[in-house]
Amino acid sequence: MSAVVESRASKRAKSVALWIATFALMLVMCLPGLWVMLSGFRPNREILAKPPVWLPEALTLDNFGKIFGWGAEQIAIPVPAYFTNSLIIALTSTLIALAIGMAGGYAFARFRFRFKGGLFLGLMLFRAVPGVALSLPVFMLWSKLGLIDTKAGLIIVYVSLNVPFTIWLIDGFFRQIPLSLSEAAQVDGCTRWQAFWKIEFPLARSGIASAGVFAFLTSWNEFALASQLTRSTDSKTLPVGLLDFTAQFTIDWAGMCAMAVIIIVPALILTFVVQKHLIAGLTFGGVKG
Repeated sequence: MSAVVESRASKRAKSVALWIATFALMLVMCLPGLWVMLSGFRPNREILAKPPVWLPEALTLDNFGKIFGWGAEQIAIPVPAYFTNSLIIALTSTLIALAIGMAGGYAFARFRFRFKGGLFLGLMLFRAVPGVALSLPVFMLWSKLGLIDTKAGLIIVYVSLNVPFTIWLIDGFFRQIPLSLSEAAQVDGCTRWQAFWKIEFPLARSGIASAGVFAFLTSWNEFALASQLTRSTDSKTLPVGLLDFTAQFTIDWAGMCAMAVIIIVPALILTFVVQKHLIAGLTFGGVKG
């Protein structure tokens, strides 16, 4: 009896130690982001103080007022325009990538056609290429086509980057949905489209939501290609706009951190809104009935 009690106590101690270690690791990983978000509400003198001020004396919204042009003190950085550009580019590229990803994922999961394996492998190999490695050829091609410094140019690039992953992820979800469900719906009088929309799409929406979140965050946070392909306020995104806070000898850390908060918050809100689908997407297929 005592051996059983000792075994349970040992397992409980190991579980507690694992939770503590996991919490400590997550805290270390999140600390830079928390520091940036906290610095967005602190004055620049406090950020640059030596020795560093770990606990802020007072939190203020002045940094956000300056970058948005509110109040007496303003800075000549068009943050609202950058935010609008980022939102348009990220949403448009995500919707297009999801539409293509759903069609491609469904086709790979449900149909047989020539060169199916080779096409799928080619998509995965394209996904393996870092986007920054394509910056020079894309820049040269876009300059010939007149797509430099345009929203359309960035949207096309982000769709190209996101489509392979969305196809791969959505294909995996459709493969886990029994084909017999669609066939039964068609026997009952549904068309192929109705069977997809009423049966298969609801079952795969967790994977589609996961793919959409990934595609949106990729487009929202991407910097390397956007910095090469944008020049003016008409097309610059928020990550590229961070460079506007740097000068030859100074950096406006307070304004930069405030803008970083503006970049982070929409991503957090989106993740929170679709967290149910994300969790279902991560665990889908893990339990079999």
